[in-house]
Order: sequence, then C-alpha cells, then structure tokens
Amino acid sequence: MKKAIRILVAGELNPDFILSGYTSFPCPGQEVLVDNAVLTLGSSSAICAAGLAKLGNAVSFAGLVGQDAWGEFCLHELQTAGVDTSRVIQSPAVKTGITVSLTAKSDRALVTYAGAIEKFRLSDIDLGDLDQFQHLHISSYFLQTGLRGDCRELFAAARRKGLTTSLDPGCDPAGEWGKDLLETLEEVDIFLPNEVELRGITRCEDPIAGLRALEDRRAMVVAKLGVSGSMLLEHGRLVRVPSFRVDAIDTTGAGDSFNAGFLHAWLRKASRVDALKWGAACGALATLGYGGTASQPRGDAVESFLHAISVFAGD
Repeated sequence: MKKAIRILVAGELNPDFILSGYTSFPCPGQEVLVDNAVLTLGSSSAICAAGLAKLGNAVSFAGLVGQDAWGEFCLHELQTAGVDTSRVIQSPAVKTGITVSLTAKSDRALVTYAGAIEKFRLSDIDLGDLDQFQHLHISSYFLQTGLRGDCRELFAAARRKGLTTSLDPGCDPAGEWGKDLLETLEEVDIFLPNEVELRGITRCEDPIAGLRALEDRRAMVVAKLGVSGSMLLEHGRLVRVPSFRVDAIDTTGAGDSFNAGFLHAWLRKASRVDALKWGAACGALATLGYGGTASQPRGDAVESFLHAISVFAGD
C-alpha cells in the first residue's frame, strides 16, 4: 500500500492537555492526583490527518487557529507529521481552543474550550481547490458549529469533483443528535461513528441494530466498538473484526487513528475485512504512547504488525 493518495481534511484544530493515570475520577470540590501530564496535538480531525500522513498519504489540512502559542503548536505538530498546513488560517480575531483529557488505560473524559473551532466556516475553504484532491475527510461534526450547516454542501461539492468522502461525527455535547446529520450522510461515502455515537444517532442499544437502521443510507457505516472491535454491513452481511490486544498506555485519539488506517486501506481498494484490520491495527498501536499522535504507526509498521498477528493466529 505504497501509493500516496491526496487527501484534504477539513476540521477543528486544538491541542490536548492530557492528565493520565488517575485512580479515581474527581467530583466537584475534590482534587485527585495523576501520574503524568502531556501537551500534545489534539482534535479528531488533526489526529486523523497526522495518522493518514504517517501512513504515506499526501495530506493537507484546512482549518482555523488563533495567532497564539497554541495555534503555533498545532501547526508545528501537523507539519512534523508531514501534513501540509498552507490551508490553515491564522486569525488574531479568534483564540485557539484546547481540550483537557482525563485518561486512564480503559477510558477517558474530555473537557473542551472550543475557541476557533466554532468560527471555522465553509467560506474559509476554497471549493475550487478541491479538484487537487482525491478524498475529503471531516471529523467532529457536532463541535464544528460554524461548518456544520454547510457540511452537506461541502461534501456535495467534493463529490461533484470526483472525490470520495468520509465523516466521523464525534460526540454531540448537547445530546440531541440532530436529523441534519442523517441528511448530510446522503453525500458521504464512509461514516465512522463509535458505539456511543451510533446509539445516539439511531436510538438503538444494539450496535448491529444501529447498523441496520442506517443500512438504506448512501454511506457505508463503520462502527468502532473499542475493545469489542469494529464492524460494518456489506450487502446486508455483517463483517466484523476483533480489536487487537496491546498493553495500552493512553486511549486518546485511538478512534481517529482507526479512521486513518481504515481510510488508508479502503482508498486503495482493500477488502472490507482488510480495511477493518488496518483500522484496528492503527488504533491499537496508537495507544502505546501518550496523546493521539505520538505512537501513530508508519505503513510498514502496520504491515509488520498484521503479519505477526496473522502468523500467530495461523492464518
């Protein structure tokens, strides 16, 4: 899977301040201690972009940050990962947001100041520039309040120019899971919710029922189930791949790295099973360091990992 594919990621951009290794979750008025603190590149869109670039794709990022230290940090981290940031706007009129992540080996909780995320709009993207790319990806649909209303239009413009498209909804902080998302999916090729998001969108407790509830939509739905693996429907048939067990340090951004691995393989016409395996491998390997990008793998590392898994399983 060596061929570079030109990908545009349009989305939110902010650092993560990760406090890891808590023994109990803090309640109001309570202080708890953690084992480590790390400032790293955050935001679902940016983590996915970095993962795609490390796998060997030609990735560009379109977004908005402030003219501040956090904005400079995000740009530097993207550039270090190999992502083109020439389409990121730096504006003195906004402040770059930040997410505080309280994380343990099994789960995490997030507190986010959105900042510039809410100000990024369709008018900040040059639609005439889309024909330079082969694929468009967007994450954090519900957090990107400035872009959300025009996401369907952006995806439609991309499809008219021959691009394939993908969307990770992210969590809806309001818990409303608006129907505009379902309308947007009519212009999307790959939809990448996790189990919580799938349940919120479909109102189905069982993820398989959730997949079937969205089966008639245009988008192929890829459900990320954490330690329970991932699955999708192919012509009505359930395709499922288990998660790969690793000694995880931090789960921040694992789903975004899964997105990168799945899309990398899918864009190269891999089978559904192989694309799920690439997603699972990238998600697992990304948990071996603190933050979403520190341990994201290169393509050869994923191939070696999957080969080792295959040999061990006797495939």
